[in-house]
Amino acid sequence: MTDTVFILVANYGSLALFVITFLSCLAVPVPASLMMLTGGAFAASGDLVLITASLSAYGGALSGDQTGFLVGRSCARALERWAEARRSRARLLSRARASIDEWGGVGVFLSRWLISPFGPYVNFASGAGRMRWARFSAWSAAGEVVWVGMYVGLGYMFADSLTAVAEFAADLSGLIAGGVVAVGLGLWLRVMQRRHGRAGRKSPQRVSRD
Repeated sequence: MTDTVFILVANYGSLALFVITFLSCLAVPVPASLMMLTGGAFAASGDLVLITASLSAYGGALSGDQTGFLVGRSCARALERWAEARRSRARLLSRARASIDEWGGVGVFLSRWLISPFGPYVNFASGAGRMRWARFSAWSAAGEVVWVGMYVGLGYMFADSLTAVAEFAADLSGLIAGGVVAVGLGLWLRVMQRRHGRAGRKSPQRVSRD
């Protein structure tokens, strides 16, 4: 995988960064984090311009977020069918909705970088849930600054140890993914408790006539 990423960046440069980050924000399983690390390393060696590499990755991420949001907004039923075709996708989409219900825009921000495997599903859920476009866009843009800056910056600073940094990033992503499952389940349970609580308060109480 690492060799393939090196070849893509060497041959296509910043265009590869744009395309891969774009696809990653639409739940396509591509190595976006490794690609950005590699882009940063190539910038450190002078093969890429740092600002161009960063803006390309950032532009791809923003474009992917906006596309995912529009898909959720305009194709909600098709999105449901797509998610239900695989249990893992259905779970992620359900947890994404729970995070939006619980945290709103902050959930969008955190899903860009802290729990990035969650991000594409938050894009879909935000659109389907009718979150205001301006609110989504603001939190998305802020979060992608952190995500892109973190990975391109790490690649730039540790270019001589890129393989070790990539392995660390992969391990970290695995830990975060495990955390997503736990956090998502907790959020879902909390939302369900609140809904049941509201339903209980709204139900009419029977008055005994005895």
